[in-house]
Amino acid sequence: MPDELPELNPVIHGKLRLALLSLLAGVEEAEFTWLRNRTGATDGNLGAQLAKLEEAGYVVVEKKFVLRKPQTLYRMTEAGRAALTEYVRALKQLLGGAIEV
Repeated sequence: MPDELPELNPVIHGKLRLALLSLLAGVEEAEFTWLRNRTGATDGNLGAQLAKLEEAGYVVVEKKFVLRKPQTLYRMTEAGRAALTEYVRALKQLLGGAIEV
């Protein structure tokens, strides 16, 4: 009986959500505007996708004011880092030796 195919986490599997977690994995925290500029997403779509990641416990949000201007910061949680690591592992398992990286 062949090995079962691994499940890809549906929360992470969305293109923009995967991009956001990948960006956040490389920084301590990131501003909403920085994430928007890096992904090219609209404010509405970016906000909705970040909310899904927050609901899943993969990111935390901090809202504050800097020089009387609102600033929204996002950080990846340990659960988010673990979920992204597991997603990459499952993707590698799914692809097998089909693609050399």
